Amino acid sequence: MIKFLQEQANITLTDEMRQKLDFYCKFLREENNKYNLTAITDEGEIWIKHFVDSILGSVAIPENATVCDVGSGAGFPCLPLAIVRPDVAVTLVDSLEKRINFTRSLCQQINLKADFFHERAEDFSRPHSEKFNVATARAVAPLNILLEYTAQIVKVGGIIVAYKTDLSELEIAANACRLLNLQFETHYDFVLPDGSRRAILVFRKIAPTPNKYPRGQNKPRKQPL
Repeated sequence: MIKFLQEQANITLTDEMRQKLDFYCKFLREENNKYNLTAITDEGEIWIKHFVDSILGSVAIPENATVCDVGSGAGFPCLPLAIVRPDVAVTLVDSLEKRINFTRSLCQQINLKADFFHERAEDFSRPHSEKFNVATARAVAPLNILLEYTAQIVKVGGIIVAYKTDLSELEIAANACRLLNLQFETHYDFVLPDGSRRAILVFRKIAPTPNKYPRGQNKPRKQPL
């Protein structure tokens, strides 16, 4: 897996990075019994399906970026990214307090700096409009819904990095891109060491997103753009 990350994402793991990821894996498995954070509990699968998968997004993230992970869950993808990319500053947003408590505790124990918000994406977005260079989202929602959750917080000229398995959702996201002032820019395709596929989709914000987005009252899911 170390060779895979070097070849695919130009990431070289130092001993310190490896130790932090090893602790992350152990801590996740221990705490999962209390918090039900992930269905993936095998050490090898955690490394491939959580760590390696998350780190692949590094190919799209510019140096010294401010990164906000919406629906951060157990910290994927932003905490593995922060471990291997110490140049980025990360913020985690999740609607469940137990997940925020887990990621905050993890960061304290591995001395990883991050900001944490126990909020729904809709509530977080308006007071943090255009604050970040990058928004990330992994296993959060269909693409058109995901874009509505993330567009407002990204600066004009910034990007949204969406983790998907392929490009099949691009068509349903076309109207959302138009309304949110986003433009699909590029994608990166990978085959993980276990044979599963990952597509990193990059959307550029080309103008301010109208203030009415994201909509409240769960409308992004009930009435997708």
